[in-house]
Amino acid sequence: MSDNVVHLHKNTEPAPEADNLTTLTVVPEPAAALPVPLWVRSGRAIRTMVTHEATKTTARAVARHTLYVAGGVRIAAKRTWDGRTASRYERMFRAAEAAGNHEVAAEWEERGQHFREARHRRRMDLLHSPLDAAKGVAVTAGMGVGSLVALGVVMAVATKDVTQVVTPLMATIEFINLLITIVQVVWGPALGIGPFLALLALWGVGRHQQAAPAWALPANVRNSEGEPITPSIVVKALRDLGVPALRNAIKEMGDAGASMLGPIRIAGCGVEVDVTLPSGVSTIEVQNRRRKLAENLTRHEHEVFITIPTAARTVRLWVADSGALDEPIGPSPLVTDDTLKADYVKGRAPWGEDLRGDAAALSVYQRHLLITGLSNQGKTAALRALALWVALDRSVEFWVGDLKGVGDWAMFEGLATRFIQGPTDDHVIQVTMMLEDAVEEMNRRLMEPPGTQFPALIVNVDEAQVAFMCPLKDEDKRPYGGSSSTSRYFMAARKIHNQGRAVNVLLWQGTQDPTDQNLPKLVREGAHTRASLALGTESQSRMALGDKAVNGGAAPHLLRPGLDKGTLVVASDGIQAPAGQASITVRTHYISTEDATAIADRAKALRDGVTTLTVIEPGEDRDPLADILAALGDAPRVRTKDVLKRLATLNEQAYGSWSFLDLKRVLDDAGAEPHKSDGVMVVSRDRVAQALANRDTDGSASIDG
Repeated sequence: MSDNVVHLHKNTEPAPEADNLTTLTVVPEPAAALPVPLWVRSGRAIRTMVTHEATKTTARAVARHTLYVAGGVRIAAKRTWDGRTASRYERMFRAAEAAGNHEVAAEWEERGQHFREARHRRRMDLLHSPLDAAKGVAVTAGMGVGSLVALGVVMAVATKDVTQVVTPLMATIEFINLLITIVQVVWGPALGIGPFLALLALWGVGRHQQAAPAWALPANVRNSEGEPITPSIVVKALRDLGVPALRNAIKEMGDAGASMLGPIRIAGCGVEVDVTLPSGVSTIEVQNRRRKLAENLTRHEHEVFITIPTAARTVRLWVADSGALDEPIGPSPLVTDDTLKADYVKGRAPWGEDLRGDAAALSVYQRHLLITGLSNQGKTAALRALALWVALDRSVEFWVGDLKGVGDWAMFEGLATRFIQGPTDDHVIQVTMMLEDAVEEMNRRLMEPPGTQFPALIVNVDEAQVAFMCPLKDEDKRPYGGSSSTSRYFMAARKIHNQGRAVNVLLWQGTQDPTDQNLPKLVREGAHTRASLALGTESQSRMALGDKAVNGGAAPHLLRPGLDKGTLVVASDGIQAPAGQASITVRTHYISTEDATAIADRAKALRDGVTTLTVIEPGEDRDPLADILAALGDAPRVRTKDVLKRLATLNEQAYGSWSFLDLKRVLDDAGAEPHKSDGVMVVSRDRVAQALANRDTDGSASIDG
C-alpha cells in the first residue's frame, strides 16, 4: 500500500486555458520516526542508574563498611603485634635516635630490654606449668572432696541419717552436670554468632579510626575543611604529596614520619611547623607542590605558605585556620590614634599584620622603596599609608608625582612642597624634571662638608610605569621614557638610587604589572625595600622581589587577584621577618581617602605652612610677579636660585629657560629688587607682595605662556 495520499481540491484561481479546473495533488505522508532499539534504551537506563547520586551513595556506603572491617583487622593485628613483641620500643628507639636525642633513645632501649627479659621469664615458666597445674588440680580436688565429705558427716550426725554423708558430694556433681548441659545448649549458637560478633567488633574499631579511603567516607567527614592540624595529618599530607623518595622514607621510618616534624606552634590565625626532610628529598620538590599539599591538609592553596628557614633540608609550613585569611584585619593605628607621631630615623611605620597576627612595622630610614602588583590590588593605598606616617614627622619633605591623576594623592596638596597630578605626557615631563631637580639637590648635599645632617627628601612617584613608557623626546632628542643611557627619567632614578640614600634623598615608586619595559632591571634592583601585591606569573614575582626572595618561598603570583587586595609580600631588611626568611607576607591596613585626608590635616598642623608648587597647564597668560609670589610661599625670603627652580616647576614652558637676569628684570621693573642676605642673593616676600599690591591693574606685566 502506498505511503502517499491523493488529495482532491478545487483550484480557486482562474487559469488561462480553463476555469475552475480540478487538480490532483500528491502529498507525501511524513516519515514516521524510527523506533529506538531496545538495547539502546536499556543502555541509557543502566547508565542513568549507575551514575545516579543514590547509586553512588549506596556504593560508597557498601565499600566504606566493608573497608571498615578490613581496617579493623589491620589495626587489631598491629595492636596485638605491638603488645606481644618489642616493636613499639624499637620504633620509639629509632625515632629518638633519628632526632639526635640519645638520652631518650637509651631509655627506650632499656625499656625494650626489660620487656624482653620479662617475656623470656614468662616463656620459661610455661615449661613447668603443666606439672604445677596437675599438682594444683590434684591438691584442690582432694581438699574439695575432703571438705564435702566432712560437711556430709556433720549433716549425718545432725540428722542421724548416714545417707547425708554423700549429700554435699552428690549436689556438687549435679551442679557440674547442669553446667555441662548449659554449655552444650549454648555452644552451638555461640559458634554461629561468635564470628559475627568478632566482625562487628572489628568494624567498630575501623569505624572509630575512619579506616577507609577518603572517597568512601561520609560527606561530613570527607569535606572536613578546617579540621585541626595534627602531626598525623601533616605526615599523611607529606606522604601523599607525590614525591616517591619522601613516601618511601616515611614508610621506612619506625615512627611513621613523626620524627620529621618539629613542634606545631600556634602562629596568629594558623599554625606553624618545621619539617626536616629525609635525605634525597629537596625543599623545592615540596614548594612546587603547594596546591596539592594544601588540599591534603584540607585547606585552599592560599591558606598554606611554604618558606625555607635557616636549618638545612627543612621547610616551614604555615597553615591558616580555614577561612581566616578572608577576614579583614583591624584599622590602622594612624586612624585610631590621633596623637600618633612619626620618627623617620628611629621609628617604624605601622603597615599591617603578618600571617601570625603580629604587627608588621616597616623602617623607611634611608631606604628606596618599590611597590608593584596588578592593577586595582591596593598598591596606591599601601604606598600612601607609608607616606602618611612619614608625613607625621615634620622634618620630612615630600615631592609627589601622581601619574594616575584621579585624586588619590590630593590630600598631599599643601603638605608636599611639589605636587604633580595627571596622566598625560606633559605630566611625565614635569615629573621627570622633578626627579632631575632632586638629583641636583642630592649633588648639592653631597658637596657639603662631611658629617652634615640633612632632612629627608622623599620623591614619591605613583604609576611610574607611565614615565618609563613615555614616547616623547626633548629638544636634544633625549627620550623622557625608556631605559637607555639617554633616557631622562631612567637616568635620574638611577642617580638617586646610587647616591641619594647617603644624604637622605629617597625615591619611592609605585608601578603595576612589571615588565622589563615598564620597570627596568637597574631601577627595580636599586630599591632597598621591594614589595609586591598579587601578580600574574612567577617571572613577574622575580622581577618584583628578586630571585633570592622567590627561591626562599616568596610567591606573590599565588595571591588571589581581587580577593587578596592589600596583601603584600615584602623583601626588605627594614621589616622584621622570621629568622632565615628572605621575605614576609603582610596584610596591610586599608586607609580610606577620607581617613587619609584627616591624617594629612594632622600632618599639616604640625608644620608651619607649606606652599605646594603645582604645575599649571601651558597655553594661558602668565603673570610673572604673581607667580614669583606663589613660588616664595610663606617664607620671608628665598634664595634667587631656589625661586628659579620653583618657577620652572610651576611652568616649564614659561620659566624653564629663565636665568637670574630674567628674574632680576621682572623684580626691578616692579620695584622689588633682589638683595643680599648672609652673603647670598634673596627675594623678599614682603617687597614682592607690596609691589603686586601697588601695581597697576591693567595686566601689562603678564606674558604669554
